[in-house]
Amino acid sequence: MKHKDIDHAMAAKERAELYFAAHPGSPAAVCRPELSIRSGMWVALLGKSMEDAVVGVGSTAETAFRAFDAQFLAALRPSVDHAALNAESAVPRKRVAGITQ
Repeated sequence: MKHKDIDHAMAAKERAELYFAAHPGSPAAVCRPELSIRSGMWVALLGKSMEDAVVGVGSTAETAFRAFDAQFLAALRPSVDHAALNAESAVPRKRVAGITQ
């Protein structure tokens, strides 16, 4: 490992620990994703590959962790089928004694 690589690894670990201490309940603090630099961008990665993982990318370690947190939480939310919602809202409903059914 080159001296520059060791410096980057130490900086990444330090930045990660600072973020985790500042945001102890965040998905990043709980899951501890791998933090690396790729093409000049910080990447927080939880999984085996970028295709099969929760990923946060940012210009700083902190923005990568914030993006990771947002992606993690978005993955937990149930997806909304907008077409089904639109079709359901288009179904005529009958009114009975002032109540829509």
